[in-house]
Amino acid sequence: MFYRPEDGHGLAHNPFNAVVTPRPIGWISTRGTDGLDNLAPYSFFNAVAYEPPQVMFASTSAKADRGDTKDSVANIRDTGVFCVNVVEYAMRDAMNLTSGPWPRDTDEFETAGIARDACTTIACSRVARAPASLECKLTQIVTLPGAANFVVFGEVTGVHLRDDCLHDGQFDVRVFQPLARLGYRDYARVSDVFSLTRPGD
Repeated sequence: MFYRPEDGHGLAHNPFNAVVTPRPIGWISTRGTDGLDNLAPYSFFNAVAYEPPQVMFASTSAKADRGDTKDSVANIRDTGVFCVNVVEYAMRDAMNLTSGPWPRDTDEFETAGIARDACTTIACSRVARAPASLECKLTQIVTLPGAANFVVFGEVTGVHLRDDCLHDGQFDVRVFQPLARLGYRDYARVSDVFSLTRPGD
């Protein structure tokens, strides 16, 4: 099968998200200028550089009460900071609940019953029991073709690692089994790992 996206795929559901998988989930926490916290998951998310450490996430839809985007991007535009929280398998239902199209004054931490802690280097809340949280300062927001497509880039200014996830000096994902986004309504969790040595290492 071959199709041009501009012509449509002819299938029951768009296969694009099912092709580009698995995708890590950035559980993005922000705080508005009104002091209200927001928490929402984004599966167009990844790390993009080591030195200095940098991450990105993309928002691809809008809410009527936020104009051209969603709460996360709107808050980051105003404050210049955000926090990326890693999603473990045990928090899958709470993460899913925070993905709802809630009004801008909704505190998703409260809605989903998620404990929060203060970040250290930025004025923002983080998920208290997340396996890891990355405090970030905004570096740039890139507008992509299409309606409401924005990519947010941030430099990591602080890293929280949950103590039980550290074994022999390494961050062990098998402890918490990170959640990954697949296509359609599907997800996966990482429970098995293997190693490969690159040529020259």
